[in-house]
Amino acid sequence: MTDFDPAKHRMVQQQRWFEDFSLGERSVIPSRTMTEAIFAAFQTASGDTHPVHYDVEYCRARGMPNLLAHGFQTLIHTAPGAGMFPFMVEESLVAFLEQSSRFLKPVYAGDTIYPALEVTELTAGRTTGVVTLRSTVFNQRGELVLEGWQKFLIRRCPA
Repeated sequence: MTDFDPAKHRMVQQQRWFEDFSLGERSVIPSRTMTEAIFAAFQTASGDTHPVHYDVEYCRARGMPNLLAHGFQTLIHTAPGAGMFPFMVEESLVAFLEQSSRFLKPVYAGDTIYPALEVTELTAGRTTGVVTLRSTVFNQRGELVLEGWQKFLIRRCPA
């Protein structure tokens, strides 16, 4: 019989603390094709019932090629939980402090998006530090469709 310890069953074996982050460090989040099922799930969760998000003929009558993604529907794909970040900071994360985003180009059903996070600022405190991540989303044509930032309060490495 093998000894099994649930505490050692982790996605990332090495815990990261504030000091472990460096400027310019970039992590990608898995790409995703924006299917009609994703649109339907977001509509259900958000309660947004505007036809631009679920009626293809409504969109086409207004010159759009397909369903138009809600800005937040694109934004959610930059959530650090969609990548490895929360697994790296399981012991050191104190809080998600704030986020801001700009929606630069439309995202339609059928588009494939490529989210990523990049460390752009590190502000050290006595026992914690703020890690600022630039969030970006590109589409399959290489166009930047969303950019913004997110800030997290991370513990410094214990002595």
